[in-house]
Amino acid sequence: MVSSNNIAAEIAQHLLQIKAIKLSPQKPFTWASGLKSPIYCDNRLVLSHPAIRRFVIDCFVEKSKNFAPFDLVAGVATAGIAHGALLADRLDLPFVYVRAKAKEHGRQNLIEGEVHGHQRVLVIEDLISTGGSSVSAIEVLKDAGCTIGGLLAIFTYGFDAATEAFAKVACPFDTLSHYNVLIQEAARSGYISESELELLQSWRADPKAWSAPE
Repeated sequence: MVSSNNIAAEIAQHLLQIKAIKLSPQKPFTWASGLKSPIYCDNRLVLSHPAIRRFVIDCFVEKSKNFAPFDLVAGVATAGIAHGALLADRLDLPFVYVRAKAKEHGRQNLIEGEVHGHQRVLVIEDLISTGGSSVSAIEVLKDAGCTIGGLLAIFTYGFDAATEAFAKVACPFDTLSHYNVLIQEAARSGYISESELELLQSWRADPKAWSAPE
């Protein structure tokens, strides 16, 4: 298996190739929070590309060894569901997913699938921003009696807020790739210019200040 650094670079290349990640420092996107961002990430697009999808799961399998042993894989709804299910299938383990909020009808489940309590769980997410949705899922699983072995995601922006959020719930985490590697790969491949690279680096240093009107 390739090294972690090579995995991060290759995943970044794939995400740029299929436009799962788009970089637009000159015409930034606006997130739901109102934050202006030069990057937009939609890792659901990985599912439409079989070779890249297999590579992502191969990398998850390799990285998951760092959190072993665990006996249940849990996906964070909605984007973590498919990747988590594919990983669970590869590892021949049970799978559940955690909703952001309970259904308003039926059994009003927060967890879909069988949880028996006292199981050790590996949580799968597609993207880590502030870590809020991941931590909410972790707390739901803990309330159900589970022990959290760790969390894996495809990509992270690398915000300090996420690191702090995971530390508060004592959950180790890792990702296949991250923002710093992505922008370096984008510059190396000519996807962005050196001046755009500097803009992207300044956003990562202080997203709120970068978003503030001049």
